Amino acid sequence: MTYTTDQYEGMIAETVTLQGFNGDTINAYFARPMGPGPYPAMVMVHHMPGWDEWYREATRKFAHHGYLALSPNLYARAGHGTPEDVAAKVRAERGIPDDQAVGDLAAAMRYLRSLPQCNGKVGIFGTCSGGRHAYLTACRVQGFDAVLDLWGGRVVMAPEELTDKQPVAPLDYTSGLSCPLLGLFGEEDRSPSPEQVARHEEELRRLGKQYEFHMYPGAGHGFFYYNRPAYRQEQAVDGWEKIWRFLAKHLAA
Repeated sequence: MTYTTDQYEGMIAETVTLQGFNGDTINAYFARPMGPGPYPAMVMVHHMPGWDEWYREATRKFAHHGYLALSPNLYARAGHGTPEDVAAKVRAERGIPDDQAVGDLAAAMRYLRSLPQCNGKVGIFGTCSGGRHAYLTACRVQGFDAVLDLWGGRVVMAPEELTDKQPVAPLDYTSGLSCPLLGLFGEEDRSPSPEQVARHEEELRRLGKQYEFHMYPGAGHGFFYYNRPAYRQEQAVDGWEKIWRFLAKHLAA
């Protein structure tokens, strides 16, 4: 984002509700620039640590860069409490069903596109399990204009890893991907491992999908998280720059 020191700047950030999968009411964190727009929009898909402060900050970061940004609480049905406690409960239940996550994220897309400030373009962003959910949703739901998968594990899954909640590997839905994909990964990650990322890329290439993948040396899982030991400043700064370039290219009106 380019701005000058004398310009007016402001945003609105608040909790809202929307109708998610199966008509369930879930809460979401919404941030947008003040002003009529129109602005492109982003669905923000939180990670397994939960609907936490990092995702609040990332949602506002996107609003600062000129996006309508909506982060739905995918764990709303597990009850409420601290993000850590709710995430622990979800983890103990082996995660949430893929169909439920896809339904909630599709509802978030429709919510954003219905807003008068939206320019009609909606992307989806996720890290860790959120990266997996973002990719899965972009493959199964038509209407997204860009998808960002940041170190999403379990996109490539062995048959023995499939469960009743994750019955199909996201990789197997790749033929349905209808928008450009940006993937950011770390060489030292084990989920996804460099071998799994290579398998993912092979399938994208085979099906003629539009994508760009970047593999960062010296980085592992979660290298954007400044409040965790995994943080890698140089790689994170470069990754954010790639995100803004990618979105400027694909979400302009």
